[in-house]
Amino acid sequence: MSTKNRDYYQDVFAELKTWGLLLESDPKLPSVCTIITGEPMKGSWWSHPMAQIIFQVNERLDDHPDVLIAKLLAGKVTFVHRQFWLSLLAVAQSEEPWQMRNLPDTAQKALKVIKNAGIMRSDELKMGTVGRKELNESVRILERRLLIHSHQVHTESGAHAKVLESWQSWAASAKLNAGKMTVNAARKNFEQRVQELNTKFKGKVNLPWQ
Repeated sequence: MSTKNRDYYQDVFAELKTWGLLLESDPKLPSVCTIITGEPMKGSWWSHPMAQIIFQVNERLDDHPDVLIAKLLAGKVTFVHRQFWLSLLAVAQSEEPWQMRNLPDTAQKALKVIKNAGIMRSDELKMGTVGRKELNESVRILERRLLIHSHQVHTESGAHAKVLESWQSWAASAKLNAGKMTVNAARKNFEQRVQELNTKFKGKVNLPWQ
């Protein structure tokens, strides 16, 4: 990667460390797209002339040992720095009403399969006669409700798939103990930071439970 591209990455990572949370794209709040392009992004960033640089920076963030991805802010891709991992784990594992209420049957069954497996690829998720489209939608629901951890991978055939992981499995690999923080304290940590971001940048993003 060129020096110029590495500079973009350093700028993005510095912003992530500052706030602990960084959106992939947002018209108001700091985001990977805004930092790289220098302008608010509307619509898909894939059509932007700097899309390849954005993709490369996203990939490097995804690979960083101090970064994980969750559908945390406004239901969109959010990079979460290690400083917020205990908070995320406490909230994600709580299975509060906002996570479980009206959860479709297929999503409930998919969650059970993933929990039993600990970790699996999305193309390995099979449940009787349930079609792939319905399974993929169930995974998206579980992601939005923070019921599973997931990240993109390339399969042997070159296609994209997701690695689906229970939070218990992820916490074990990350050597984290959710019991070290209460759910109330965890939510408060996120709410305070999001309020700071919204106030400073005139944003309107919210958290899944708000």
